[in-house]
Amino acid sequence: MNAQDHQDSLLDREIVLARVFNAPRELVFKAWTDAAQISRWFGPKGFTITTHEMDARPGGRWRFDMKAPDGTIYTNWVEFLEIKAPELLVYDHGSDKDNDPGKFRVTLTFDSQSDGKTVLTLRQLHPSKQQRQAGIGFGAVELGYQTLDKLAAHLGVA
Repeated sequence: MNAQDHQDSLLDREIVLARVFNAPRELVFKAWTDAAQISRWFGPKGFTITTHEMDARPGGRWRFDMKAPDGTIYTNWVEFLEIKAPELLVYDHGSDKDNDPGKFRVTLTFDSQSDGKTVLTLRQLHPSKQQRQAGIGFGAVELGYQTLDKLAAHLGVA
């Protein structure tokens, strides 16, 4: 596989969301790494979060249930891989079961603008093009932006 084929393969597996928040990146970053905060805003509109454990450090985990408006519980498991406060957060995200074949890599970058706002870029890298397509078909982009809307409301900058 040449370099262009490899890049095309990555693009076929990636979902990217971005948003500007009228808040300093330290506050936006902390909202992602503080268990008390993330449990109040994470997830799409109408969903609630119950955190069972959160240890935001490389090798640490965040286990939580996401409850849908219809009462369905989705178990979730995050393993933190890289944390560079307040600029970078990398983790694997899947369901709370061993060796989840559907887990995907999330990379969040928090970039400061000269006006004090923060550009948050969220990248999901899925294991296959098919899984990415399934996520898009399920509504991953819309639901992701609903989650970022809830973060903005939590920060008081909606």
